[in-house]
Amino acid sequence: MGIGGISIWQLLIILVIVVLIFGTKKLRNMGGDLGGAVKNFKDSMKEGEQDAEAQVEDEVEQLENKVSEAVDKVKDENKTSS
Repeated sequence: MGIGGISIWQLLIILVIVVLIFGTKKLRNMGGDLGGAVKNFKDSMKEGEQDAEAQVEDEVEQLENKVSEAVDKVKDENKTSS
C-alpha cells in the first residue's frame, strides 16, 4: 500500500506517462519554476518575520521610554512634595 491507496507501481506508471506527455525538458523547467516560487515564498516569509520583529522591538523601546519618563516624573514629584 502506497500513498493514499496507490501502490508504488501505479505511481511509477503515472510518472512514465507524465514524462512521455510533457518530456523531461519541460518537466525540468516546471520544476525549476516551482522551486523558484517556493524559494521566493520562503524568503518573503522570513522578511515578514524580520519586519514584525523589528516593529515589536520598536514598540518595546517606545514603551520602555514611556515607562522611564513616567518613573522620572514620579520621582520628581516626590522630591518636590518632600
